[in-house]
Amino acid sequence: MSPDTVHSIVIGLLTSLAVVVAGALALHALRRRSLSVSIALLTLVPLVAIIAGVVITSQFMFTAELRRTALVWLAVTTVSVPSAVLLGRSIARQSVWEREALERERSAERSRRELLAWLSHDLRTPIAGVQAMTEALGDGVVSSPEDVRRYAQLIRGETRRLASMIDDLFEMSQINAGTLLLDVGPVAVDDVMRSAVAAVRPLADQRGVSIAVEGHHQGTLAVGAAPELMRVLRNLLGNAIRHTPQSGTVTVSLGSERSEVWLRVSDGCGGIPDLELASVFDMGYRGTAARESDGQGAGMGLAIARGLLDAQAGSIAVRNREPGCEFEIRLPAA
Repeated sequence: MSPDTVHSIVIGLLTSLAVVVAGALALHALRRRSLSVSIALLTLVPLVAIIAGVVITSQFMFTAELRRTALVWLAVTTVSVPSAVLLGRSIARQSVWEREALERERSAERSRRELLAWLSHDLRTPIAGVQAMTEALGDGVVSSPEDVRRYAQLIRGETRRLASMIDDLFEMSQINAGTLLLDVGPVAVDDVMRSAVAAVRPLADQRGVSIAVEGHHQGTLAVGAAPELMRVLRNLLGNAIRHTPQSGTVTVSLGSERSEVWLRVSDGCGGIPDLELASVFDMGYRGTAARESDGQGAGMGLAIARGLLDAQAGSIAVRNREPGCEFEIRLPAA
Protein backbone atom coordinates (compact mmCIF):
# COMPACT_ATOMS: atom_id res chain seq x y z
CA MET A 1 0.00 0.00 0.00
CA SER A 2 1.52 3.32 -1.08
CA PRO A 3 2.17 6.15 1.39
CA ASP A 4 -0.39 8.34 -0.41
CA THR A 5 -3.08 5.70 0.06
CA VAL A 6 -2.28 5.33 3.75
CA HIS A 7 -2.31 9.11 4.13
CA SER A 8 -5.73 9.31 2.45
CA ILE A 9 -7.14 6.58 4.68
CA VAL A 10 -5.88 8.31 7.84
CA ILE A 11 -7.31 11.66 6.72
CA GLY A 12 -10.64 10.02 5.91
CA LEU A 13 -10.75 8.22 9.26
CA LEU A 14 -9.93 11.38 11.22
CA THR A 15 -12.54 13.38 9.33
CA SER A 16 -15.20 10.74 9.86
CA LEU A 17 -14.26 10.48 13.55
CA ALA A 18 -14.64 14.24 13.93
CA VAL A 19 -18.12 14.09 12.38
CA VAL A 20 -19.09 11.18 14.67
CA VAL A 21 -17.90 13.10 17.76
CA ALA A 22 -19.86 16.17 16.65
CA GLY A 23 -22.91 13.99 16.06
CA ALA A 24 -22.57 12.42 19.52
CA LEU A 25 -22.42 15.87 21.12
CA ALA A 26 -25.46 16.99 19.14
CA LEU A 27 -27.34 13.82 20.11
CA HIS A 28 -26.52 14.47 23.78
CA ALA A 29 -27.71 18.07 23.51
CA LEU A 30 -30.97 17.01 21.83
CA ARG A 31 -31.63 14.00 24.08
CA ARG A 32 -34.75 15.64 25.55
CA ARG A 33 -36.26 16.24 22.13
CA SER A 34 -38.55 13.86 20.30
CA LEU A 35 -37.54 10.33 19.34
CA SER A 36 -37.79 11.24 15.64
CA VAL A 37 -35.04 13.87 15.98
CA SER A 38 -32.69 11.37 17.64
CA ILE A 39 -33.34 8.70 14.99
CA ALA A 40 -32.84 11.19 12.14
CA LEU A 41 -29.57 12.36 13.70
CA LEU A 42 -28.36 8.76 14.16
CA THR A 43 -29.09 8.09 10.49
CA LEU A 44 -27.45 11.26 9.20
CA VAL A 45 -24.21 10.98 11.20
CA PRO A 46 -22.72 7.98 9.31
CA LEU A 47 -23.81 9.39 5.94
CA VAL A 48 -22.28 12.79 6.67
CA ALA A 49 -19.14 11.10 8.03
CA ILE A 50 -18.68 9.18 4.77
CA ILE A 51 -19.30 12.25 2.61
CA ALA A 52 -16.97 14.42 4.70
CA GLY A 53 -14.24 11.78 4.62
CA VAL A 54 -14.42 11.46 0.85
CA VAL A 55 -14.56 15.24 0.25
CA ILE A 56 -11.64 15.99 2.58
CA THR A 57 -9.59 13.13 1.15
CA SER A 58 -10.16 14.43 -2.40
CA GLN A 59 -8.95 17.87 -1.21
CA PHE A 60 -12.26 19.44 -2.28
CA MET A 61 -11.69 18.56 -5.89
CA PHE A 62 -15.27 18.34 -7.10
CA THR A 63 -14.82 16.23 -10.16
CA ALA A 64 -17.68 14.99 -12.29
CA GLU A 65 -17.41 11.58 -10.62
CA LEU A 66 -17.60 13.14 -7.15
CA ARG A 67 -20.64 15.20 -8.14
CA ARG A 68 -22.41 12.08 -9.40
CA THR A 69 -21.52 10.27 -6.18
CA ALA A 70 -22.80 13.21 -4.12
CA LEU A 71 -26.12 13.11 -5.98
CA VAL A 72 -26.39 9.40 -5.25
CA TRP A 73 -25.70 10.06 -1.56
CA LEU A 74 -28.34 12.78 -1.54
CA ALA A 75 -30.90 10.42 -3.06
CA VAL A 76 -30.01 7.69 -0.59
CA THR A 77 -30.33 10.18 2.29
CA THR A 78 -33.80 11.31 1.23
CA VAL A 79 -34.94 7.69 1.34
CA SER A 80 -32.95 6.30 4.28
CA VAL A 81 -33.62 9.04 6.83
CA PRO A 82 -37.46 8.98 6.65
CA SER A 83 -37.36 5.17 6.47
CA ALA A 84 -35.12 5.02 9.54
CA VAL A 85 -37.42 7.39 11.44
CA LEU A 86 -40.52 5.33 10.63
CA LEU A 87 -38.86 2.01 11.43
CA GLY A 88 -37.26 3.39 14.59
CA ARG A 89 -40.53 4.77 15.90
CA SER A 90 -42.26 1.49 15.13
CA ILE A 91 -39.58 -0.47 17.00
CA ALA A 92 -39.74 2.01 19.88
CA ARG A 93 -43.52 1.68 20.14
CA GLN A 94 -43.17 -2.11 20.10
CA SER A 95 -40.51 -1.96 22.81
CA VAL A 96 -42.61 0.36 24.96
CA TRP A 97 -45.67 -1.87 24.49
CA GLU A 98 -43.67 -4.98 25.42
CA ARG A 99 -42.22 -3.25 28.47
CA GLU A 100 -45.66 -2.07 29.60
CA ALA A 101 -47.14 -5.53 28.97
CA LEU A 102 -44.35 -7.11 31.00
CA GLU A 103 -44.91 -4.65 33.82
CA ARG A 104 -48.66 -5.33 33.75
CA GLU A 105 -47.96 -9.05 33.87
CA ARG A 106 -45.58 -8.62 36.81
CA SER A 107 -48.10 -6.40 38.59
CA ALA A 108 -50.87 -8.95 38.03
CA GLU A 109 -48.61 -11.72 39.33
CA ARG A 110 -47.80 -9.67 42.44
CA SER A 111 -51.51 -9.05 42.96
CA ARG A 112 -52.26 -12.75 42.60
CA ARG A 113 -49.59 -13.68 45.15
CA GLU A 114 -50.86 -11.05 47.59
CA LEU A 115 -54.43 -12.16 47.01
CA LEU A 116 -53.55 -15.78 47.75
CA ALA A 117 -51.73 -14.74 50.93
CA TRP A 118 -54.68 -12.66 52.12
CA LEU A 119 -57.20 -15.31 51.17
CA SER A 120 -55.30 -17.95 53.09
CA HIS A 121 -55.53 -15.70 56.14
CA ASP A 122 -59.12 -14.54 55.64
CA LEU A 123 -60.46 -18.01 54.86
CA ARG A 124 -58.63 -19.59 57.76
CA THR A 125 -60.16 -17.21 60.33
CA PRO A 126 -63.87 -17.85 59.66
CA ILE A 127 -63.30 -21.56 59.03
CA ALA A 128 -61.49 -21.88 62.36
CA GLY A 129 -64.33 -20.03 64.08
CA VAL A 130 -66.99 -22.21 62.48
CA GLN A 131 -65.03 -25.33 63.36
CA ALA A 132 -64.65 -24.26 66.98
CA MET A 133 -68.34 -23.42 67.34
CA THR A 134 -69.53 -26.65 65.71
CA GLU A 135 -67.20 -28.66 67.97
CA ALA A 136 -68.58 -26.83 70.99
CA LEU A 137 -72.12 -27.66 69.89
CA GLY A 138 -71.22 -31.26 69.11
CA ASP A 139 -69.41 -31.82 72.42
CA GLY A 140 -72.28 -30.35 74.42
CA VAL A 141 -70.15 -27.48 75.74
CA VAL A 142 -72.95 -25.18 74.60
CA SER A 143 -76.34 -26.60 75.46
CA SER A 144 -78.75 -23.87 76.51
CA PRO A 145 -81.24 -22.87 73.77
CA GLU A 146 -80.14 -19.25 73.91
CA ASP A 147 -76.45 -20.12 73.45
CA VAL A 148 -77.24 -22.63 70.69
CA ARG A 149 -79.27 -19.97 68.86
CA ARG A 150 -76.43 -17.42 69.24
CA TYR A 151 -73.86 -19.92 67.93
CA ALA A 152 -76.13 -20.76 65.01
CA GLN A 153 -76.37 -17.06 64.12
CA LEU A 154 -72.60 -16.69 64.29
CA ILE A 155 -72.08 -19.76 62.10
CA ARG A 156 -74.63 -18.43 59.60
CA GLY A 157 -72.83 -15.08 59.46
CA GLU A 158 -69.43 -16.68 58.91
CA THR A 159 -70.75 -18.99 56.18
CA ARG A 160 -72.35 -16.03 54.41
CA ARG A 161 -69.03 -14.24 54.54
CA LEU A 162 -67.26 -17.27 53.08
CA ALA A 163 -69.90 -17.59 50.36
CA SER A 164 -69.48 -13.90 49.47
CA MET A 165 -65.72 -14.32 49.15
CA ILE A 166 -66.16 -17.38 46.92
CA ASP A 167 -68.68 -15.51 44.75
CA ASP A 168 -66.18 -12.67 44.36
CA LEU A 169 -63.47 -15.11 43.33
CA PHE A 170 -65.76 -16.71 40.75
CA GLU A 171 -66.79 -13.36 39.29
CA MET A 172 -63.18 -12.15 39.20
CA SER A 173 -62.20 -15.33 37.32
CA GLN A 174 -64.95 -14.63 34.74
CA ILE A 175 -63.73 -11.06 34.28
CA ASN A 176 -60.10 -12.14 33.85
CA ALA A 177 -61.10 -14.92 31.43
CA GLY A 178 -63.24 -12.52 29.37
CA THR A 179 -66.31 -14.75 29.71
CA LEU A 180 -68.47 -12.24 31.59
CA LEU A 181 -71.54 -11.39 29.48
CA LEU A 182 -73.68 -8.38 30.43
CA ASP A 183 -77.06 -7.23 29.15
CA VAL A 184 -75.97 -3.78 28.00
CA GLY A 185 -78.55 -1.19 26.98
CA PRO A 186 -80.03 2.18 28.00
CA VAL A 187 -79.93 2.64 31.79
CA ALA A 188 -81.70 5.32 33.85
CA VAL A 189 -78.67 6.28 35.93
CA ASP A 190 -80.67 8.52 38.30
CA ASP A 191 -82.90 5.56 39.22
CA VAL A 192 -79.85 3.36 39.85
CA MET A 193 -78.31 6.08 42.02
CA ARG A 194 -81.45 6.48 44.15
CA SER A 195 -81.82 2.70 44.56
CA ALA A 196 -78.18 2.31 45.61
CA VAL A 197 -78.47 5.14 48.15
CA ALA A 198 -81.64 3.59 49.60
CA ALA A 199 -79.90 0.19 49.87
CA VAL A 200 -76.94 1.51 51.88
CA ARG A 201 -78.79 4.08 54.00
CA PRO A 202 -79.36 1.61 56.91
CA LEU A 203 -75.58 1.05 57.08
CA ALA A 204 -75.03 4.82 57.05
CA ASP A 205 -77.57 5.34 59.83
CA GLN A 206 -75.96 2.57 61.89
CA ARG A 207 -72.55 4.24 61.62
CA GLY A 208 -73.81 7.79 62.07
CA VAL A 209 -72.84 8.90 58.55
CA SER A 210 -74.95 11.21 56.40
CA ILE A 211 -75.51 10.68 52.68
CA ALA A 212 -75.87 13.76 50.48
CA VAL A 213 -77.24 13.37 46.95
CA GLU A 214 -76.42 16.06 44.40
CA GLY A 215 -77.44 16.59 40.80
CA HIS A 216 -80.90 15.04 40.44
CA HIS A 217 -81.02 14.69 36.66
CA GLN A 218 -84.33 13.09 35.86
CA GLY A 219 -84.15 10.70 32.95
CA THR A 220 -80.35 10.69 32.65
CA LEU A 221 -79.64 7.77 30.35
CA ALA A 222 -76.37 5.93 29.81
CA VAL A 223 -75.36 2.80 27.94
CA GLY A 224 -74.67 0.09 30.49
CA ALA A 225 -76.00 -2.82 32.52
CA ALA A 226 -78.25 -1.72 35.39
CA PRO A 227 -77.64 -4.63 37.84
CA GLU A 228 -73.86 -4.44 37.48
CA LEU A 229 -73.87 -0.63 37.72
CA MET A 230 -75.99 -0.94 40.84
CA ARG A 231 -73.47 -3.37 42.34
CA VAL A 232 -70.54 -1.10 41.57
CA LEU A 233 -72.26 1.94 43.07
CA ARG A 234 -73.32 0.04 46.20
CA ASN A 235 -69.74 -1.17 46.62
CA LEU A 236 -68.38 2.38 46.37
CA LEU A 237 -71.02 3.75 48.74
CA GLY A 238 -70.44 0.93 51.24
CA ASN A 239 -66.68 1.53 51.22
CA ALA A 240 -67.22 5.28 51.59
CA ILE A 241 -69.54 4.82 54.57
CA ARG A 242 -67.20 2.38 56.32
CA HIS A 243 -64.21 4.70 55.94
CA THR A 244 -65.97 7.96 56.83
CA PRO A 245 -65.84 8.88 60.54
CA GLN A 246 -69.01 9.25 62.57
CA SER A 247 -70.95 12.46 61.84
CA GLY A 248 -69.18 12.65 58.47
CA THR A 249 -70.84 12.90 55.07
CA VAL A 250 -70.71 10.76 51.97
CA THR A 251 -71.70 12.63 48.81
CA VAL A 252 -72.94 10.99 45.63
CA SER A 253 -73.46 13.18 42.58
CA LEU A 254 -74.62 12.68 39.01
CA GLY A 255 -73.91 14.69 35.88
CA SER A 256 -73.14 14.54 32.19
CA GLU A 257 -70.78 16.21 29.75
CA ARG A 258 -70.32 15.81 26.03
CA SER A 259 -71.05 12.15 25.28
CA GLU A 260 -70.57 10.74 28.80
CA VAL A 261 -72.52 10.36 32.03
CA TRP A 262 -70.61 10.45 35.31
CA LEU A 263 -71.28 9.39 38.88
CA ARG A 264 -69.06 10.52 41.75
CA VAL A 265 -68.83 9.20 45.30
CA SER A 266 -66.91 11.35 47.78
CA ASP A 267 -66.10 10.33 51.35
CA GLY A 268 -64.27 11.58 54.44
CA CYS A 269 -61.63 8.85 54.73
CA GLY A 270 -58.76 11.35 54.96
CA GLY A 271 -57.36 10.43 51.54
CA ILE A 272 -55.37 7.58 50.04
CA PRO A 273 -51.53 7.75 50.06
CA ASP A 274 -50.27 8.88 46.66
CA LEU A 275 -48.11 5.76 46.32
CA GLU A 276 -51.22 3.56 46.70
CA LEU A 277 -53.54 5.42 44.31
CA ALA A 278 -52.29 3.42 41.32
CA SER A 279 -52.94 0.13 43.18
CA VAL A 280 -56.46 0.81 44.41
CA PHE A 281 -58.09 -1.25 41.64
CA ASP A 282 -55.64 -4.17 41.86
CA MET A 283 -56.85 -7.55 43.09
CA GLY A 284 -56.31 -7.92 46.81
CA TYR A 285 -55.84 -4.21 47.52
CA ARG A 286 -57.29 -3.09 50.82
CA GLY A 287 -54.69 -0.81 52.33
CA THR A 288 -53.76 -0.59 55.98
CA ALA A 289 -56.74 1.50 56.99
CA ALA A 290 -59.17 -0.90 55.35
CA ARG A 291 -57.69 -3.92 57.14
CA GLU A 292 -57.81 -2.19 60.49
CA SER A 293 -61.35 -0.91 60.07
CA ASP A 294 -63.26 -4.12 59.51
CA GLY A 295 -61.20 -6.61 57.48
CA GLN A 296 -64.23 -7.72 55.50
CA GLY A 297 -63.90 -9.33 52.09
CA ALA A 298 -60.90 -10.38 50.08
CA GLY A 299 -60.04 -6.97 48.71
CA MET A 300 -61.57 -7.65 45.29
CA GLY A 301 -64.47 -5.19 45.39
CA LEU A 302 -62.75 -2.41 43.45
CA ALA A 303 -61.05 -4.84 41.04
CA ILE A 304 -64.48 -6.34 40.27
CA ALA A 305 -65.93 -2.84 39.91
CA ARG A 306 -63.33 -1.95 37.30
CA GLY A 307 -63.90 -5.24 35.48
CA LEU A 308 -67.69 -4.73 35.43
CA LEU A 309 -67.32 -1.19 34.10
CA ASP A 310 -64.80 -2.26 31.47
CA ALA A 311 -67.37 -4.80 30.26
CA GLN A 312 -69.83 -1.89 29.81
CA ALA A 313 -67.34 0.30 27.90
CA GLY A 314 -67.15 2.45 31.02
CA SER A 315 -64.34 3.50 33.34
CA ILE A 316 -63.62 4.21 36.99
CA ALA A 317 -61.00 6.47 38.54
CA VAL A 318 -60.06 7.77 41.97
CA ARG A 319 -58.45 10.96 43.22
CA ASN A 320 -57.88 12.56 46.59
CA ARG A 321 -60.24 15.38 47.43
CA GLU A 322 -60.69 17.00 50.83
CA PRO A 323 -61.70 15.64 53.28
CA GLY A 324 -61.17 12.21 51.70
CA CYS A 325 -61.17 10.72 48.23
CA GLU A 326 -63.52 10.74 45.26
CA PHE A 327 -64.36 7.81 42.97
CA GLU A 328 -65.73 8.65 39.53
CA ILE A 329 -67.65 6.34 37.21
CA ARG A 330 -68.06 7.24 33.54
CA LEU A 331 -70.36 5.59 31.02
CA PRO A 332 -71.26 6.44 27.42
CA ALA A 333 -74.39 8.56 27.17
CA ALA A 334 -77.37 6.87 25.55
